Amino acid sequence: MSQSWLILSGKGGVGKTMLTASLGIALARRGLKCCCMDADIGLRDLDLMLGMENNVVFDVLDVARQDCKLKYALLQHGQYENLTLLPAAQNASSRDLNADAYQEVVKKLKKKAAYVFADAPAGVERGVRNLLPASDYSILVTTPDDVSMRDAERVLALLDEKHKPRPMLVVNRVVPSLVASGEMYSPQTVANTLDVPLLGYVPEDTAVISALGRHENFMDVNCPAREAIDRICRRFVGEYVPMPEMKKRFRWFSRK
Repeated sequence: MSQSWLILSGKGGVGKTMLTASLGIALARRGLKCCCMDADIGLRDLDLMLGMENNVVFDVLDVARQDCKLKYALLQHGQYENLTLLPAAQNASSRDLNADAYQEVVKKLKKKAAYVFADAPAGVERGVRNLLPASDYSILVTTPDDVSMRDAERVLALLDEKHKPRPMLVVNRVVPSLVASGEMYSPQTVANTLDVPLLGYVPEDTAVISALGRHENFMDVNCPAREAIDRICRRFVGEYVPMPEMKKRFRWFSRK
């Protein structure tokens, strides 16, 4: 049965769009049909992450308003035959697409893909609330800092208010050396604090920034971030994959 997943974050800039694109690619590589929908109306970014910005003609708003059929707006990825993209409308706002319209679009997408990932706006405002009725499950993305975690708690409160299942957690931009030295929260600490299951973490990796500058996805590069997403993908489909250890380092001081 097809599933719709909402990719959420309390704070902007924590890697929500990165996860949507890279997890879609990882699943497509495994032969699973996946559709990534950019649901951040007015701030279209997912097409850039997937290197498909030059292919966009129609968008999700055109489909919802029945200005075009879904098949004309849905873009096939040039490299991965199991991956499609439904772009966001760039010159619009969340007020232009209500919950009923989203549900109808997602219903159509679920007939075409095993997994539908909706890249939601950050925060807990109307754009996110309109998406909740159409989502079966969700993934919460955060970074290991107090500001991002506090905002993530607001998202969790909204999900509880709407009686939606607790999300799985992905912690992004983790620096293992700082975790080992006690200067950064560990991914498991973040998960325990928020009381949500940890799906995985992605380390800080310059390959991600370099790929974005080339309008590419880092999943085509052999790098730590790609390895982390592959582990997350395997856990997502039900495989048991242990979390890499970040051992505590001890500093030794000599007394004179």
